[in-house]
Amino acid sequence: MAVAVAASAGATAAPSCPRAPTAVVEHFIGSDCERCWQTASAGPSAPWRLDWILPSASGDAAPLATAALADGVERVARAGAARPAADGSTEQRTELAAARKPLGLKVFAGPAWNGYLAVQYELGRAAPAGSSVWLAIVESIPAASEGSPDARELVRAVAGPFAATATSGSSGATPMVALRAPATPQPQRLSARAWVEAADGRLLAISSEACNAPANRR
Repeated sequence: MAVAVAASAGATAAPSCPRAPTAVVEHFIGSDCERCWQTASAGPSAPWRLDWILPSASGDAAPLATAALADGVERVARAGAARPAADGSTEQRTELAAARKPLGLKVFAGPAWNGYLAVQYELGRAAPAGSSVWLAIVESIPAASEGSPDARELVRAVAGPFAATATSGSSGATPMVALRAPATPQPQRLSARAWVEAADGRLLAISSEACNAPANRR
């Protein structure tokens, strides 16, 4: 796998928009485990996925080091999942419960500027106490490319936590947060994601730019 590092123009190569309730699969891969990246997932697929590459003691010498994020280590801890060995991987599946009143989570991204991508979220109603909102830039990698047999939603940059209270103001969205745009030879694969985590790290909602249908805006 070769993932470069340069400013992108930002794009919307986001997944389709599954109807709720749905599920999210998170893959955590140690940066020494190139074979993990090159091996198809054994577990069942899900409408949503997030792929995290975790740094290892090998540092920049690890085969997957260019896409490794310390945020992945923090996420695996919050999720209560088993952290994989540097040369291994783990997977966690979360079923998102159907809510009588959905949170109305949406995420938006502006054009890249000076190597950064402006991202913001909108939350239609407050999440349960102790919840938080997280923002990310994700690279959508098609199956049978970059050495991976699976399609991947590779997390490349993360920001958070943010308050999981209902957004307000004339725009109905929070101020924009600048996330460093990862360098990639195919910037059209980059898009924004947002998710809500409960106090125990469990995922409550997830959204992508492609799922912000105008008819659903407040």
